[in-house]
Amino acid sequence: MTKIAHCKSLLESLSDYVDGTLSEDLCAELQRHISACQNCSIVVDTLRKTIYLYHATTAEPANVPLDVRERLFHSLKLEDYLQH
Repeated sequence: MTKIAHCKSLLESLSDYVDGTLSEDLCAELQRHISACQNCSIVVDTLRKTIYLYHATTAEPANVPLDVRERLFHSLKLEDYLQH
């Protein structure tokens, strides 16, 4: 198996790894791989930080002024999702 194929194969289990639901054997294999593969280590670190930031920013809803929100949704073409 090529290095890229091995990375891809292991990263398919990444969600389970981060959630802590991966089998013990596969978890150990993934941890060994991550410690030796800088690219995969960066992917895992980025995912963990993204999850952390998501939880940190969704703890309290932002109080965005309605006019700013409307302009943002309009510029993103998301008017159908705008709730007043």
